[in-house]
Amino acid sequence: MTQARALTPQQVKRYSRHIIMGQVGSLGQRKLINAKVLIIGAGGLGSPSAVYLALAGVGTVGIVDFDVVEISNLQRQILHHNDDVGRPKVVSAQDSLHAYNPDVNVVVHETMLSSENAMEIISQYDIVINGADNFPSRYLVNDACYLLGKPLVDGSILIFDGQATVFIPGSGCYRCLFPTPPPPGMVPNCAEAGVLGALTGLVGSIQATETLKLILGIGESLQSRLLLIDALSMDFREVRMKKNPSCPLCGDNPTVTELIDYEMFCGLPSLTESAVAAQPAD
Repeated sequence: MTQARALTPQQVKRYSRHIIMGQVGSLGQRKLINAKVLIIGAGGLGSPSAVYLALAGVGTVGIVDFDVVEISNLQRQILHHNDDVGRPKVVSAQDSLHAYNPDVNVVVHETMLSSENAMEIISQYDIVINGADNFPSRYLVNDACYLLGKPLVDGSILIFDGQATVFIPGSGCYRCLFPTPPPPGMVPNCAEAGVLGALTGLVGSIQATETLKLILGIGESLQSRLLLIDALSMDFREVRMKKNPSCPLCGDNPTVTELIDYEMFCGLPSLTESAVAAQPAD
């Protein structure tokens, strides 16, 4: 990151509750303003993550999504409003984030993230937040972040369950946790099984918090820890994770050295047969 300029009087007022914090201060606020974060999906997890990053003053927020707003999204996706139904999600997200904080540079990538464009898009950012809800996208983002040396703040939700973790290249990755994807159809997505709307806000806010900590260089991140949330009982559990020396991506003898066909890897039809990859989280 390059050195940011001094805060303007308006910025001092806007971010005053950060600046008075010893762990942030004016130097930390300048770090936030100078940071670039990419969010995969402007859906249930991407919405709260993007809002809180914009409110915090993260200078550049990129959003990857190719979907349009549907009325069923409004139960949980706080970036979008009733009048946005039918609009591209990235456009609705850009308008909402600028309404929260006009100083934030919102970069839209209205495209399906794929093996052909992931490296070029992700390379432009410091940190990636994953809000995708299907396995091809999760493995794609994981592999691209590792190969590019980018921290990945990962989260997922389904019904009443959520989880979050942070993958730092060199200390484990998504493949260490889940070496192989489940058979197609075994794990439903939110469109098939549903999700409690407020749960997306909880997990997405955790992702935003972890991202801000990484930018500021403070606290203990969820690196090497998987946070499991049962919203029905409001039970939080933590599972310690270790780097898998046999991991095909980040292990001692890697076999995955470039992006692959993730639909084939997950047992799904190719993109030429079905547009199933890179759907944003519901």
